[in-house]
Amino acid sequence: MLVIGGGAAGLSLAHRLTENGTAPAVTLIEPPDGPLRPAERTWCYWGAAADGLEEAVGASWSVLRLHGADGGSVTVDPAPFTYRMVRSADFERMVHGRLARTDGARLLRGTAESVRAVPAGTEVRCTLPGGRPLTLYARRVFDSRPLPELPPARTCLLQHFRGWFVHTRTDRFDPAVADLMDFRVPQPTHGLAFGYVLPLAPDRALVEYTEFSRAPLTTEEYESALGRYCRDILGLGELTVERTEQGVIPMTDARFPGRAGPAVYRIGTAGGATRPATGYTFAAVQRHSGAIAAALRDGHDRVPAPHGRRARAMDAVLLRALDTGRIDGPRFFTDLFRRVPAERLLRFLDGTTSLREEWGIGLRTPVRPMLRTAAEVPFLPRRSQPLARTGGNNR
Repeated sequence: MLVIGGGAAGLSLAHRLTENGTAPAVTLIEPPDGPLRPAERTWCYWGAAADGLEEAVGASWSVLRLHGADGGSVTVDPAPFTYRMVRSADFERMVHGRLARTDGARLLRGTAESVRAVPAGTEVRCTLPGGRPLTLYARRVFDSRPLPELPPARTCLLQHFRGWFVHTRTDRFDPAVADLMDFRVPQPTHGLAFGYVLPLAPDRALVEYTEFSRAPLTTEEYESALGRYCRDILGLGELTVERTEQGVIPMTDARFPGRAGPAVYRIGTAGGATRPATGYTFAAVQRHSGAIAAALRDGHDRVPAPHGRRARAMDAVLLRALDTGRIDGPRFFTDLFRRVPAERLLRFLDGTTSLREEWGIGLRTPVRPMLRTAAEVPFLPRRSQPLARTGGNNR
């Protein structure tokens, strides 16, 4: 089988296929060094136990905090969960090492140009470094490449952000506490904005400015917002920006097809792994990769979608309510963390809660505008959306 793409989805599937030291014949196709190879990224998720990613986890936090727009804060202990950070370079190194040690597995550096069905399965035409063509054949192909355009949707927002890895002159951070959302930043006319702080040491942190809105900002606008956040709200004083990262994640109720052909499967954001209402992707990619690996070991090719129908339906309502302004985004998320036990809320954001738990959480949201939106959503038309390039911190 072939896995196309060396991002979170491609690496995760290769990891799950080889985690027991054995694998079906699998080739991971990654772009060579150059413009098609993505920049180093940071992925975050919450986990409750050993999950096979320990070697790649560079930092974790056992205390989470939100700052409301009114200046009040909510600090929660999400036990048994911890919030974990994986840097793409560390994850890549771990998976590449496992591929090298596993019989039947290999890494191929090349650009997948086309994927098409043939009588024996699937044909993938690649271009190797230097321009030499190579054609591969496989019974199954798992493709994580970005879609040329998003499927039609009723609502489409973007989670877009820029982050600085900062080094401050004096100790300014508590390494035990991660700030998931800081709504003290100025709010845009449409959508919402928040700061995001992951301390790596008392004098080092990843600091991001994030918006949920319809269009990304310019680099200059992100830089200005980050500068104000670090100076006026966090009070960091003199600092050095050691590295930056920037990305755009679609938040859409579009229906992402699980297959692009009889034996071609979509994975990652292209396969609908991004949680529409939050932009979180990495944890869903891990579950989906595990389900695919288990299905292949059992000898069948039916795997569940990354998110269930109920979760997608709830997200469609929330996206519409945010997009119309019927609910106040900063207040909505802050109140959820104030009113719902953290462990349950994190499972809800990950799509693993029961119907009874979701009903209880729903009663702690603005019921009237949410019911009005729920009644409206099924009758809204789905329209094609322009595609912004995605990537970056797929949380």
